[in-house]
Amino acid sequence: MSETATDIQQLSFEEAMKALEQVVGQLERGEVPLDQLIKLSERGAALKAHCAKLLKAAEERVEKITLDANGQPGGTVPTEGL
Repeated sequence: MSETATDIQQLSFEEAMKALEQVVGQLERGEVPLDQLIKLSERGAALKAHCAKLLKAAEERVEKITLDANGQPGGTVPTEGL
């Protein structure tokens, strides 16, 4: 549980999802002491928020794809901050 919020922000979507799945698995087994349960829950919430942020950014990038006259992808519109 030494992973900090900054460390979580450095994870890719796939890495964060894998870590979140591990947290959920531990919580579902129910064999975690209360103090560790709280830490796992906090970590899971941070991982979930990070995944949601990355997913939203990806969705926004997809929405920015432009179509040509034939309806085919013709390029992208630059997105602020990317």
